[in-house]
Amino acid sequence: MFFLIAALSAFLLWTVFNSFFLPSLPKTFTLQNSPLVSVLIPMRNEERNVETLTSALKAAVYPNLEFIILNDQSTDRTGILLEQMTAGDSRFTVIGGKELPPDWVGKVHACHQLQQHAKGEYLLFIDADIRFSPEAISQALALMTRRKAKLLSGFPAFDVPPFLSKLLVPMQHFVVLFHLPLVLANYTNFPAATAANGMWMMFERKSYDVIGGHAAVHNSLVEDVHIARLFKASGYKMLLANITKSVQCRMYDTNHDAWEGFLKNSYTGIGRSPLFAAILTFFYSLFYILPLFLALYGISTNKLFFTVPYVLAVLQQAYIMARTRQHLYLAPLIPLQAAAMIAVLLQSMWKSWRKKPYTWKGRQYS
Repeated sequence: MFFLIAALSAFLLWTVFNSFFLPSLPKTFTLQNSPLVSVLIPMRNEERNVETLTSALKAAVYPNLEFIILNDQSTDRTGILLEQMTAGDSRFTVIGGKELPPDWVGKVHACHQLQQHAKGEYLLFIDADIRFSPEAISQALALMTRRKAKLLSGFPAFDVPPFLSKLLVPMQHFVVLFHLPLVLANYTNFPAATAANGMWMMFERKSYDVIGGHAAVHNSLVEDVHIARLFKASGYKMLLANITKSVQCRMYDTNHDAWEGFLKNSYTGIGRSPLFAAILTFFYSLFYILPLFLALYGISTNKLFFTVPYVLAVLQQAYIMARTRQHLYLAPLIPLQAAAMIAVLLQSMWKSWRKKPYTWKGRQYS
């Protein structure tokens, strides 16, 4: 019991300390010049996002932009809506996606095609479900310039309507702020200390071309992390930022999509290591699931001391949610969030062992 309290207290203090090495997008900024920024968006069956995304793009205040959207063989009304929403705005180019080659992942191939049409000195890859403030692109470029980074990425604030999203999605920020040593991530070129998010990745074009672009990670289900590691391994500075004040995202609208989305990345994201999966299962079961049962025991027996580990776990999650503009009322769900994360990891590992493909947007990946 005392060990749990001491450990969770240390985890809370570490998380607070670690968070100071995650820079936020600047509120005020100046740019000495305005290089062309190519904003590149892959879209596959994204009819629900076309209007809100194109509206956000049109509202961007950065003065030198081009928007290139790839309609990746959508079977819904994505193409029709894109034609309607981009008509008359010369900044928009809509291209059709080609057939997916063998051994390529769909999104990676879409990004590869997009960069072939881009003319910008900077490339900003975003997902179709991203929403951002008019200043977000300028803010990202200003922070990159100030920190002399060649790649900037970040995790947005998340809208989480389905129940499984409430459990799984907030753990992305939790993992970054708790497990990733941000001083190594943002101040060294140590490849292993790297996190990135393909929803929002801004590259300096020259450096992107040198490392081979998305073609260098053509078969990766976690291409964002792998391409960021390539940047570091090549000696380029990569910056992970807190973009939550300016960038938002609704990743999933259904529990099924939330489960399948995390399923394809979970085991792959830890290098398909059974040992690492076992360690994570034990760690989260001990420190973030067990405290709930201790708290229930303490309340039922009026031994409130047993609630302390649960309170510390909730405080850690609440701090992370406050820093990343998440819903604070979800912090008490940290035991369920940890359980959901472990469940999807174990299911993902089981599918990998059985050589069952992961399914996403009508495509299957091994």
